[in-house]
Parts: sequence; C-alpha cells; structure tokens
Amino acid sequence: MSYTYAIADLHGRFDLLQMAYDAISQHALGVPGTIVHLGDYVDRGPQSREIVEWLIDDPALPPGWRRVVLRGNHEDIMVTCCDAVGLIGSWWIPNGGARTLMSYGAKIGDDVIESANLVPREHLEWMKALPRMHVDEHRVFVHAGVDPFKPLDQQDDQELGWKLYAGDDERGHDKRHVVHGHHQFEDGPILLKGRTDLDTFAWFTGRLVVGVFDDSMPGGPVELLTIQGSHIDDIRRAA
Repeated sequence: MSYTYAIADLHGRFDLLQMAYDAISQHALGVPGTIVHLGDYVDRGPQSREIVEWLIDDPALPPGWRRVVLRGNHEDIMVTCCDAVGLIGSWWIPNGGARTLMSYGAKIGDDVIESANLVPREHLEWMKALPRMHVDEHRVFVHAGVDPFKPLDQQDDQELGWKLYAGDDERGHDKRHVVHGHHQFEDGPILLKGRTDLDTFAWFTGRLVVGVFDDSMPGGPVELLTIQGSHIDDIRRAA
C-alpha cells in the first residue's frame, strides 16, 4: 500500500512545512509515497524565501519517495509583477507581496520596485517552470480547480490557478477526484463527493491539514493529518 500526501497553500509558513514533513514521515512508517504541493508558497506569511529555497534545493527524500511541486496563483502574481514592476504596488503588495519582499531582505519603507531586484532570477524561473497539474490513476491534483467539461490536456491556466468552486459544486473530473487548495476555509478542509479543498487558512491560523490518499483507492482522503503551529499574530508579536 502506498499513499499520496497533499499539502495546500503554505503562504510563507516554513514552520508548517517542516512540521508537515515530520507528520508525514511518522505516518508513512518507512513506506515510500508521494508528496504533492498544491501551490501558493509565497506571500502573507513571514518566510516565503525560505520555502522557495528549500523546495528548489529539493531536500533529499528517503529512497522510493517522490515529490511534486505545483504552481499556484500567488506564484503567478509574483512572477508577473517582478517582470512588470509597475504592477507591484497595485497587484502584488495588496495580495501579501510585502511580506515576501521582506523575506528577501527588504525593509519597511523601501521602494518596492527596487526591492523586487532582491528576488533571484533563479527563483522566478523555477516558479515559471512549475507544472499546473498532477494526475494519477484516481485523482487530479491542482491549485484551484478544473473545468469538468474539458479534457485534462485542454485545461486553461486561468481555471487551474484561479478557479473558485461554488459551495454546492461536488464535481470532480470524470472518474477522478479533484484535490485542490486556493479557496480558504478556516473550518476546512472541505470534503465533497468529487473534490477535496485542503486550504484551511493555515498561514493565518497555524492549522494546516495534510490530505492522505490511498493510491489504490478512488475518492477523497482516507486520513487527515492536522498540524497545529502558531497563530500569525503570535509570530508577529515575537518578531
């Protein structure tokens, strides 16, 4: 038996990322599996750069393990604004970009356009190259969602990165269950017949929930691993 572990929207919470890997290791008990990151590694929380560097360095997994890192809409925002710096103040900063720039060394009061030069080009190119979707036998893993009426190889980037499902939309994609983040629910995850939303507002509350999926079985998670870290207000008070 093997499992796939899905981790949604970290938004600069490197502490939760580390805690999640510890929880996955304890759950797996030495049996290799797959870890899928669903995007949104940057913005809002305090340690965006640390997450990006850690994922780029691709820290070694035990033999037999696989890691998949998907692209989220906040990576879209960051890449677009660093390439078109005139958008930084109107688009990136209102979406949590100031915290990302501070993780790269910017200070309060610095010019945000000049601060964008602190972001290594390597990090932006890495983000651009990230896949939008991961598909296995029973599931589709994606940041935001999929169009249930289009084949998976014809999905639109806007849909994959920015879609917001209606609350009563239980559809997956054909016979596959859809696993996503992006739409935050503090009391989540949202577990529906055809899809699972794992975005639990973790960057703010400190509560991250990792979905555990049995690779041999269709449908939603067979278990949920709850990681409880510090509330963002406690982190800011301690800084």
